[in-house]
Amino acid sequence: MSKRNFILLIIILVIVIIAVLGFLYLRKDTTTPTDPGIGTNFFSQFNPFGTKPTPPVTKPPVDVSGYQPPTAPEQTKLMKVSSMPVAGFTVFTKERLKDVPVAPLLVEEGVPGGETPTTPTAKKSTKVTPTAPLTEFVLALRYVARSNGNIYQTFVDKIQERKFSKTVIPKVYDAYFGNRGNSVVMRYLKSNDETIETFVGALPKELLGGDTTINNEVKGSFLPNNVKDASVSPDGSKIFYLFEDENGVVGTILNFTDNKKTQIFDSPFTEWLSVWPNSSLINLTTKPSANIPGYVYTMNSSGSNLSKILGDINGLTTLGGPNSKSILYGDDKLSLNIYNIDKRSSEKLGLKTLPEKCVWNKTGDFIYCAVPITVEGNLYPDAWYQGVTTFDDQFWKIDVKTGNTTTILDPVDEKGGTAIDGTKLTLDENENYLFFVNKKDSFLWKLDLK
Repeated sequence: MSKRNFILLIIILVIVIIAVLGFLYLRKDTTTPTDPGIGTNFFSQFNPFGTKPTPPVTKPPVDVSGYQPPTAPEQTKLMKVSSMPVAGFTVFTKERLKDVPVAPLLVEEGVPGGETPTTPTAKKSTKVTPTAPLTEFVLALRYVARSNGNIYQTFVDKIQERKFSKTVIPKVYDAYFGNRGNSVVMRYLKSNDETIETFVGALPKELLGGDTTINNEVKGSFLPNNVKDASVSPDGSKIFYLFEDENGVVGTILNFTDNKKTQIFDSPFTEWLSVWPNSSLINLTTKPSANIPGYVYTMNSSGSNLSKILGDINGLTTLGGPNSKSILYGDDKLSLNIYNIDKRSSEKLGLKTLPEKCVWNKTGDFIYCAVPITVEGNLYPDAWYQGVTTFDDQFWKIDVKTGNTTTILDPVDEKGGTAIDGTKLTLDENENYLFFVNKKDSFLWKLDLK
């Protein structure tokens, strides 16, 4: 090789080496692109086997609807239901629309006006077939305001009092519901004399989802004057009431469905209290006083087979059980007992209260009672009926088979420390709640047993 050619070869090799080193140097200082077509590495855009560009970082959609997850309210076992004194109430099952949560509005960040970002391929629209709204059956309460006879209602799990009717009946002393809450009986004194009037009304039917129609009117008729006592059948389809006539007192059954009346009882003795504990029997107890022996009788719902069960007990008050075998009774010392009709024997329960402050469960295995913490030395039950004394109660559960008693709740220990004198105790069918009226102010309450 000539000297000239050798020098040319050396020059070419040097140029090649410099070019290679320059290329490597440029690759080393190049920043990885964050978007295709952008950056300093120009050659990599054409290199199908090189490192693929890192996809852009996408931020999650931003909620611009103002939606906030609901905060669960503080739960308490004892809760006031009504905002006014009540004359009576009922618990029943009601259908309502289910609460379907609405999905929050989501938009991509950076898209103006909440517009949906466009996509390369449009989605094919589909026809949506309307479906019936979801419903559920839940517990509800209806009650009568003592001051004006207006009816209010609320769901049990969501206490939201709503006016149901505008029919005015002033100063209702006592009220009963039947026919699954669709019939009402109100007792009150006429303004110009001491005559007891009793109104029986049919409540208008509700549309699904229409929980309140304040212009509802309750239309009905009147029972004979001076109805002395009334009790509703366990299934709520009928009411037994006692009223005075020239010969004494008459007992009649009214069917809420067809308004048919059937007389099944009469007596020259006028002072009776009735309890309809089960479908086949009605119990009649003489009105109690601490100085007078009391007696309790039973008859079937057709008015036959009237027979004495228990008697010669001062201050006797009673509450018959649902199984026709047991009667809860108290005396002038407020000693609470169970009388076994088949065995003709009594058993003391070791508690001091009135049967009117108790309720049987549907099987007759348990009794729930409002039991006074202390009992002062008065004539009972007269002093309690007349309002001379009131009680501060605890709530107890009694196992009828074993006689065991268990404290459920002391209202004073609950948040707020409310003093309760419980009456008109009522259980829902599944025994999840105990409802009652506080005799101190006649407000309606619920006690969660779950």
